[in-house]
Amino acid sequence: MSNIDLHGKRYWIVGGGDGLGKALAHHMSRAGIEVIVSSRGEDKLTALVDELPGKASYQVVDIADDTSVKAAAKAVGDIDGVVLLAGVYWPFSARKWNAEQAVAMADINFTGFMRVLGQIVPKFVEKDAGHIVITSSLTGFRGLPGSIGYTASKAATMSLAECMHADLRKTGVRVQVANPGFIKTQLTEKNDFNMPFIMEPEDAAREMFELMLTDRFKKSFPTLFSLLFRGSQFLPDWAYYRLFS
Repeated sequence: MSNIDLHGKRYWIVGGGDGLGKALAHHMSRAGIEVIVSSRGEDKLTALVDELPGKASYQVVDIADDTSVKAAAKAVGDIDGVVLLAGVYWPFSARKWNAEQAVAMADINFTGFMRVLGQIVPKFVEKDAGHIVITSSLTGFRGLPGSIGYTASKAATMSLAECMHADLRKTGVRVQVANPGFIKTQLTEKNDFNMPFIMEPEDAAREMFELMLTDRFKKSFPTLFSLLFRGSQFLPDWAYYRLFS
């Protein structure tokens, strides 16, 4: 795998206000990458831009809204890459379905990515250059109990990245997907169960940035924890659901 130089490139980080996105923005800025950070909350974005060491700006966007996404993409202008990290999460079972939260997770975690990519991908394809980094999750490998909206949306983003990679791998447009495990953020604070191998945002961002510097397509981490999820794909249904539900 080659080591790719991103110094001087211009990247749009969608979902960069806090947590993993904020930590990744710091990694990228320290590496000499110009970053445009986006989320719904302007206060967090202005604070982040002020503390980043390199050239940085922000653009408020609501990726659940078509008009907001189109306006943000136009304001951001020409970029070399986009990193999609935005997401929402509420844990609940199909036995206690929350219609509003389920739709929000689908509409932000997956459809929101599609809205942004709809403004970016055609331009990358036209100039035969660009870098797309999609954030999925270890949960996306197979269905899990108590995770109706989140796991399904992350499986969708994983498949999205795989489809795009199949289409674009022989072009100048590079597609990557990162599948992290538990990360200590506002989202995982909602969990009331033990979270093995939980990572600090800084450590997860380092893993993700290391992926971005290679020509590798997919990275699942932490490595040991990821083996459980990747290995589960090979279990027959009767065995998998006996163990996991």
